Amino acid sequence: MRRLLAENIFWKLAALIIACGFWYSFVGETELATSIPVAIQLKNVPPDLDITSEPLDRVYVRLRGPATRLNAGTLTNVIVVFDLSQIHTEGEHTFTLDSTNLRLPAGVQVGRVVPSQVRLTFDNRISREVPVEVRYAGPPPKGYRISQQEVSPHRVRVTGPQARVDNMQSAQTDAIDLSSTVSSTEFRVPAYIPDPHVRFEGKPPIISVRVSMEKIPK
Repeated sequence: MRRLLAENIFWKLAALIIACGFWYSFVGETELATSIPVAIQLKNVPPDLDITSEPLDRVYVRLRGPATRLNAGTLTNVIVVFDLSQIHTEGEHTFTLDSTNLRLPAGVQVGRVVPSQVRLTFDNRISREVPVEVRYAGPPPKGYRISQQEVSPHRVRVTGPQARVDNMQSAQTDAIDLSSTVSSTEFRVPAYIPDPHVRFEGKPPIISVRVSMEKIPK
């Protein structure tokens, strides 16, 4: 028996040390609890629908687990994932938040999620053209007025939720300062959409505005 115990003693000691290390890592380690804000990720977003409800970009999660796994290095990768592959119609859809929605480090468990449910509202995505509205920062110099205004492009294509796109009257330019303009001058300014749920189709356009000035007859 002694001969069997002494045989390969160094390998047996090494195995014992490794086993003790694993035991400490998974059993003997102190368990902690913490609350962290967690980012939301949407996947499989329907290509013909847009979310119209106010965006919720983070939730708060109560976690518990071994101390070595509840640290800044491991918790930075925790995210909430909403799989939208089953969403095919417009309207309200409610999602319940639990461990199935979370990507967690090994050995970490969910205690609580706040809020526990999220409701998203979807609308059909449409596109249409709207006119460009030229904005001016103030009046022309004293004694002058605008005699002609040329805008290119004068219409731009926007896309987004149907109800919001239908309500859009125009896209706006940045305000143009005419305080020192007394002749024909061209300005190049970005276009802007006031509704955050609506966006330009393609690259945001730069609008060319040519303004011709004339003296006001006395």
